[in-house]
Amino acid sequence: MTPTTEHRTGPLATPGPDPLLTRHAQALDLFGDRVRQVRADQWEAGTPCTEWTVRDLVNHLVSEQLWVPALVRYGATVEAIGDTFDGDMLGSDPAASWETAAHAAREAFGAPRALDRTVHLSYGDTGADAYCAQMTADLVVHAWDLSRAIGVDEQLPADLVALTMREVAPYVARLAESGLFAEPVQPPPEADEQTKLLCLLGRRP
Repeated sequence: MTPTTEHRTGPLATPGPDPLLTRHAQALDLFGDRVRQVRADQWEAGTPCTEWTVRDLVNHLVSEQLWVPALVRYGATVEAIGDTFDGDMLGSDPAASWETAAHAAREAFGAPRALDRTVHLSYGDTGADAYCAQMTADLVVHAWDLSRAIGVDEQLPADLVALTMREVAPYVARLAESGLFAEPVQPPPEADEQTKLLCLLGRRP
């Protein structure tokens, strides 16, 4: 994934909150809000990710957040991490497990100059800012998946939809080929941006 450019500032820019970190935190909060709304009888329900239950989906996102400190803060390789974060990461309290993982990811990306580092991903070395943008987009899409699965508000914030569209649009064919996303579907006439994004990623809003 390529990094969003909205967070890059010139050398004379006035320091302030990094827009990418703001969006990442917003996406973490969005997904976390949905996790807290999962009822006890919904963890084995299906999701738009047809191979995953609600528990599988949340477990995937928890595992992803747990990778962040190792990759960003410590510069670990995928090979070194191995299967550390495979299997069940939720335990008996999925919401608490999510909060712990989300906090760890937020702290790692938010450390001084963390976005200027290089991370060693499965497809090669890349900037931590690109990795953060990728993770933000993934959170946004899966927040919708979780919302649909548990029957809560599916509306996504417009700024997160815009970031995610910029992030995934250049790679749609590659994402579909990976098997992790379905083939794009044709959006309905006069579809809004959220619907266009979801259709691009094989969802049927």
